[in-house]
Amino acid sequence: MFKKRGPILPRLPFPTRTVGTGTAAVDEYVIPEEEKGLVLEDMYPFEPVPKLTDMMFDLHEERPFQVQEYRVIRGKSMDYLVSPYFFNSGGTVMDWMPPDFKPGETLSRRIRGSSASVLTVSMGPRATCH
Repeated sequence: MFKKRGPILPRLPFPTRTVGTGTAAVDEYVIPEEEKGLVLEDMYPFEPVPKLTDMMFDLHEERPFQVQEYRVIRGKSMDYLVSPYFFNSGGTVMDWMPPDFKPGETLSRRIRGSSASVLTVSMGPRATCH
């Protein structure tokens, strides 16, 4: 069973699989469904922590997703909570917005355990070339 991580456990206790991302490869954790809620609770940096059944909007992909579809990848020195579209467009948890968020809007989110907030400013829809 997954136990909340502290500063001395740098990796999640789950197996990983290697996923190619163009010219590089990234290790993605294989997290059992019954552990996903605990991992989300441990890793989600903002208040409030969404439920697995909640919907979010990925700024990079400009598409909604259900929170339970999240992925966790291993970087060089830490784990990253990412959207299910990470391998398409690179969206991390910093790019998860409420489902009614529209490109061009601004959102302030409080960092868990802190009085500090993060302000996210979306520049609007992707520019298209004709």
